[in-house]
Amino acid sequence: MNFLSKSPSFARQLYCTIAVQRLNTINQSIRFISQNTTATGKNNQQPSQYRYTLPNGSLSNEQRESYEKNGFIVIRHLVKPETLDHFRHRFQEVCVGKVKVPGMTVMKDVAIAKSEFADGEKAITKIQDFTLDDELFKYCCLPEIVAYVENFTGPNIMAMHTMLINKPPDPGTQSSRHPLHQDLYYFPFRPADRIVCAWTAMEKINRENGCLVVIPESHQGELEVHDYPNWKGGVNKMYHGIQKYDPNLKMVHLEMETGDTVFFHPLLIHGSGTNRSSRFRKAISCHYADSACEYIECKDSVQDFISKEVTDIFRRRTGFTDARFEDVWRIKSRLVNGERINL
Repeated sequence: MNFLSKSPSFARQLYCTIAVQRLNTINQSIRFISQNTTATGKNNQQPSQYRYTLPNGSLSNEQRESYEKNGFIVIRHLVKPETLDHFRHRFQEVCVGKVKVPGMTVMKDVAIAKSEFADGEKAITKIQDFTLDDELFKYCCLPEIVAYVENFTGPNIMAMHTMLINKPPDPGTQSSRHPLHQDLYYFPFRPADRIVCAWTAMEKINRENGCLVVIPESHQGELEVHDYPNWKGGVNKMYHGIQKYDPNLKMVHLEMETGDTVFFHPLLIHGSGTNRSSRFRKAISCHYADSACEYIECKDSVQDFISKEVTDIFRRRTGFTDARFEDVWRIKSRLVNGERINL
């Protein structure tokens, strides 16, 4: 029995979303192209020193130049602690089963999943697709976040991928670490330059509890080949990593205080270290995209493996045997601002 048999209303939502979105995409795209033909004509094109950022939004020119060069920018104290407390409380309600959201993914660390003793908040290491939960979705719509997002996506903003990460204290297997990877590997939509992640620390995050590590300027490269790393302690599901990279490249550890938010490009190579502390480490994030982005075919590309893995899981969970990779993303994406065009 799949979870749709228990949630008929969500099943109807799935059917409607897939069918309607497939039909609307063509009409919306035609209308968008027609409306923007003049604005994008040769006579109106102007050279720009900026490729990865747009003039609208809260970024200063200095911040834009930093992002252009490095592929990420940290905004200190952007989200208030009391706002994050609301999302922390909601996460706790999900962990104890008080709140159940059909379609939202609840995950356990590979090491914790084998334990008979972990329960509640200690058993859950990540929830994904919280666009399906109105309370957690409020993070995606925070005005202080969206004001910066517009610098990367423009005014038509979709929330595409969401996570609340509860990185556990490592049990000695180092399974709490995340291999170096590029988020674009998971996304069947383009262009990459109109996608951005907002990642907010929900508490003090440092090297001891497994902060993010990034390789500056790596966003200027290509999408690399990913696969599961060969780790003895086990690897969490879909924690794919880059197979070949130069270990001599400069790496920066992003130590952050509560409310600090890093915005980064989907091609930026990044990961996170082992949580060597005795406490869980929490962060909340959303990947945004310009709703005018378009879905691409991932078959026989460097994304072939992940597209098949994600689609197979979705088909088993939902019973939609003809679902495509892009359908998975249509279901869990949600409009934040402006107009939904393609995505």
